[in-house]
Amino acid sequence: MAGGAPAVPTSRSDDFRLRFLSALAAAVIRTLRATVRMRFHGDQTIRSWEQGEQRFLLAFWHRHMLLMRYAYRGKRMTVLSSRSRDGELSSRVLRRLGIDTSRGSTTRGGAMGLRDLVRRAREGSDLGFTPDGPRGPERKVQPGTVLAAAVCDLPVIPAALAARPAVELPSWDRLVVPLPGSRVEVVYGAPIRLPRDADPAEWGPRIESAINECEARAEDLARGRRTVR
Repeated sequence: MAGGAPAVPTSRSDDFRLRFLSALAAAVIRTLRATVRMRFHGDQTIRSWEQGEQRFLLAFWHRHMLLMRYAYRGKRMTVLSSRSRDGELSSRVLRRLGIDTSRGSTTRGGAMGLRDLVRRAREGSDLGFTPDGPRGPERKVQPGTVLAAAVCDLPVIPAALAARPAVELPSWDRLVVPLPGSRVEVVYGAPIRLPRDADPAEWGPRIESAINECEARAEDLARGRRTVR
């Protein structure tokens, strides 16, 4: 998995703190995964592509990131992580969970991050994106997701989850934290294929709508409703 020097210089004490916190966070996520029941819906395409040659970009809202690592079963995924100190911690947690990271964002360092993502995709990596991250606005696709999918020529698979019981943290994204023993419903949407010259103003809302539709269906399933969307 990808490593490399941190994007934010760290002192020895900072490095120790980051190593400790990332190990703790990864352990908590693994433990939480072991205590919940996850069910997957509409996953025929992604499972086929994970085992085949077709690479893709998995897109989901930032509020669902806690357990979305387990929505992916492929060989290699790269996630864009911001170059901030929070991004450094997030990057270390992801690497402990078996996910590569590329440092950058849709704003600061975006061009550098996009070039690295193109290289990773060409080397055979799938990509993971929280289109509204790292700081919002919530449920709004930023241009970087559209640009990455278009430049890397990757179809976008929208996804979302819902859990019962669960709590929402008072953060900007209202992070969903499933409680131990909860049922987690993960829903994937139909792949979205973008042209190489895709306009973020046009394709961003399409991706938003697709992820929101997945989330609405996941919420229905978590509540025990069997309505078909």
